[in-house]
Amino acid sequence: MLKTVPTVVRFRAAARGDQNLLGRRHALVVVLTFLTGSADAVGFLALGGAFSSVMTGNMVLLGLSAGRGDADLALTSGCAIASFITGVLAGAHVAGSAQPDDPVWPRRVTRALVLELLVFVVFLVVWVVTLPSRSEHVDLGLLMLSAAALGVQSSAIQRFGVPGLSSTYLTGTLTSLIAGVAARSPWRSLRPKMHVLMALMSGAAAGALVAVHLSAWSPVLLIVPLVVVIAVSSRMAK
Repeated sequence: MLKTVPTVVRFRAAARGDQNLLGRRHALVVVLTFLTGSADAVGFLALGGAFSSVMTGNMVLLGLSAGRGDADLALTSGCAIASFITGVLAGAHVAGSAQPDDPVWPRRVTRALVLELLVFVVFLVVWVVTLPSRSEHVDLGLLMLSAAALGVQSSAIQRFGVPGLSSTYLTGTLTSLIAGVAARSPWRSLRPKMHVLMALMSGAAAGALVAVHLSAWSPVLLIVPLVVVIAVSSRMAK
């Protein structure tokens, strides 16, 4: 006689499986946030003084450029903003929008990350070819590629449909963390936010060190984490 597994046991097993996938998804978002910090550091230090993902900062720089009459800063920050928007539009088209029956990691998120990788591969080629003596125009082109790639990544993470989950927009994450500390929220609810913020700062530190001391290797900090995320997520995607 066949024994049936009690329904409650199946539900518990499914819940544990979902929790494992959620933990894995969070870890991958942390890796992507490290990439974001690296890209912002490289963009700011080596590609004209603007950010690849922090569009709030770029809008402030654009306003400063108007006040100071700085045409170069206006061009750099304005192009970064326009490229990021282009990346968001392309990423949204590939990743789609969140659906009620979405799995923990929809396959279209991985497809959007592959698009991001292709943009960074172009970034790598241009970086290597022009490394001996890049002009300001090439630097601007590289910044635009990096900003477009981070725009795609932003749209990919939005597909999860989780409020507050982001690998690029993190002011809200910091605000939520501090508010949680003030409200004495459980550490388990604050820990994921801390992981993401630490990843951003660690990525920025690594990006700054490489951009200043090992400039030729800067694209590695952008491509390797992304390849790891794509490889792992491809096994999770449905």
